[in-house]
Amino acid sequence: MSTFDSTPTTLQLGSGELAPTLEHCLIGVNVGERHVFLLDADQAFGGHNPQLVQRMARAALPPNSSPELHGLIEFAAPGGDKFTGIVRELDDEAVLVDFNHPLAGKPVRFEVEIIGIL
Repeated sequence: MSTFDSTPTTLQLGSGELAPTLEHCLIGVNVGERHVFLLDADQAFGGHNPQLVQRMARAALPPNSSPELHGLIEFAAPGGDKFTGIVRELDDEAVLVDFNHPLAGKPVRFEVEIIGIL
């Protein structure tokens, strides 16, 4: 994903928009500077946790969901929060849903150019 050829992205540190490690990379970067950070999986979004991959019956899916291979399914938690899983496999009776972050287990190249600080 890149925003270098489009509208700049605005974010607020500490708001949870970025993983804490990515936010930490930005501390001390001054306006006009461009940096590339190479992070291994553990530094970025952590390793892939096989316990966060669950096979569930289609009947257990949220109402009105239409699972598609590699598509997203949103679930409601008891407290009202929502969480999303990626469909890794599906058949007529069940769906394999991965609740890991999509970049879990992958190294990340994080490039930034600070054009302003509000």
